Amino acid sequence: MTDAFRACEDLVRTADKDRWLAGLFAPAPFRADLMALYAFNVEVAAVRERVSAPLPGEVRLQWWRDVINDEARGDVSGHSVAAALTDVIRRRRLPVKPFIDLIDARVFDLYDDPMPTTGDLEGYCGETSSALMQLAALVLADGRDPGTADMAGHAGVAYALTGLIRAFPLQASRGQIFLPADIMERTGAARADILAGRMTEGIGRALEELRSLARRHVKAAEALEPGVSAEVAPAFLAAKLCPAYLDRMAGFIRAPFQNSVELPQWRRQWLLWRAARRARPAPRLA
Repeated sequence: MTDAFRACEDLVRTADKDRWLAGLFAPAPFRADLMALYAFNVEVAAVRERVSAPLPGEVRLQWWRDVINDEARGDVSGHSVAAALTDVIRRRRLPVKPFIDLIDARVFDLYDDPMPTTGDLEGYCGETSSALMQLAALVLADGRDPGTADMAGHAGVAYALTGLIRAFPLQASRGQIFLPADIMERTGAARADILAGRMTEGIGRALEELRSLARRHVKAAEALEPGVSAEVAPAFLAAKLCPAYLDRMAGFIRAPFQNSVELPQWRRQWLLWRAARRARPAPRLA
């Protein structure tokens, strides 16, 4: 089992560097379990990239449902992420439903259907990113309810929206558009222009509106931070990178098909270290 958890960390370090960096600030006894969660997320998020059509992707996601429900045919020990994840679910007494809901939400990724409304987008982010943060908090609380559902909701949506904006040109090149139809209609962003990589004022306005929505969720999460115990605070650390990413987006929004939004690793590590330090309980006076 040690090899399975090591493989999970290697996968997260390669494919999801921000969560990997944030996970390093978790207490050592919980770190490997968090990496198993994050590795599972990497696996299901990458299904579209690994299949040539939606149907094989549906089959792959169904396999993950069977793994979570302990209904997979054969021994899952040969799949490092599945083996580690099922071990974490058992030991930490994690609920199954959030995993299934996360997988169900990822079905949307397999198709090129438009995201209908802003509310639908927030719901998608909640069932994926927010659910992952809440599961991480449950791990850190050793299966006990940490009382962080609202925090996970806002922090997860902020983190997912930030990531979706950054990935906008990549998704467009694959035929995917996560911009909600109501925002596109309001701002004049056209699907044909996005898929062609053709910048317009409407696309810029739509991305700016999405950035403002992400900022609102950041602020809502920050208002809830005082109620989050230091014990589970590492579950939400990755979201502390959102303000820095969002602040860097002005040039990107003006020309998203030519630019990217990046932070050097030293700065990400410093931001996470500072946030982790602030989350630590104050030492008791003798």
